[in-house]
Amino acid sequence: MTSPQRWFQALGLAIQVGRHSDRGLLVSLVYFVEACVLLHWLRSARVDHVHCHFATKATAVAMLCHELGGPTYSFTVHGPHEFDKPEAIALREKITRAAFVVAISSFTKSQLLRWCSYKQWSKIHVVHCGVDQLFLSQPHTPLTPHPSFVCVGRISEQKGHLILLEAISMLATQGEQFKVVLVGDGPLRSDTETLIHQLKLQGYIEITGWATNAEVQRHILNSQVMVVPSFAEGLPVVVMEALALGRPVLATYIAGMAELVTPGLCGWLVPAGSS
Repeated sequence: MTSPQRWFQALGLAIQVGRHSDRGLLVSLVYFVEACVLLHWLRSARVDHVHCHFATKATAVAMLCHELGGPTYSFTVHGPHEFDKPEAIALREKITRAAFVVAISSFTKSQLLRWCSYKQWSKIHVVHCGVDQLFLSQPHTPLTPHPSFVCVGRISEQKGHLILLEAISMLATQGEQFKVVLVGDGPLRSDTETLIHQLKLQGYIEITGWATNAEVQRHILNSQVMVVPSFAEGLPVVVMEALALGRPVLATYIAGMAELVTPGLCGWLVPAGSS
């Protein structure tokens, strides 16, 4: 009521964004209400800038709050979901109104450049992710002499586990002796376990389920090679963790993977989707 013009401008922006959103107009109006509450909190705390991670819900609320007269905002894009559906999350609008935008890889930056005017390019900056000190402070552990691989990630379509099973089956058929540990859980776990039984790979594969950072570190150190069969990524932290622990990486040639893995030096890159 004290700033009716700002209020109506922000409401109009919420309606504009909501009409094209994959979550619908009602959810966008809920974000608008949240932005009103957030504005009060930020003014009380004398906050002059807000930074959000991921270009989705939090950034939508920060943008509406800024339109209401609140502080400037910025956001980090991790991908790949943000640039898979840029129009549904109003990515262009969020970039245009932001003070600056952070991309976690050069590939991520390239996808943001696709979805905004070249006049906005100067505000997009690459800031790489890091890894926990737990992985950086570990003394060198020699490779195990037994052929062993580890794959760390959510068991879902985009992570490529089922293609990995095809590759494992091919090697097993050739008489190779090795072990692959799948660290993680997810919606495709049941299908993955079924396929393991159908291909008779029980002696080659172990699924650990969800794991803590310390358990992930232990599994990486117990392996010879980290395998990343993904179809889509931003900049995989597990790759950085493996390299920090002195383990080479076999990964698909996608997204920012080539920014981490140099073939012949610290790993191998292969075509995505090819067992």
